[in-house]
Amino acid sequence: MACFFCQKSIDQIDFKNINVLKNFITALGKIRNRKKTKLCNYHQKQIKKAIKRARILGLLPFVVKQ
Repeated sequence: MACFFCQKSIDQIDFKNINVLKNFITALGKIRNRKKTKLCNYHQKQIKKAIKRARILGLLPFVVKQ
């Protein structure tokens, strides 16, 4: 199966697009690994950076309370 972003021809992942980033985070707030997300190495690194930037700006939580 091909990468989601490669199929849609998306080059840059925006850290402000929270709806897309939430698909790549577990229920506890951890970043999903590459085997689960089925992303290529390039886009997995971009997702990681975008999630970390969104967390620093307060758009996404670091940890989800239970």
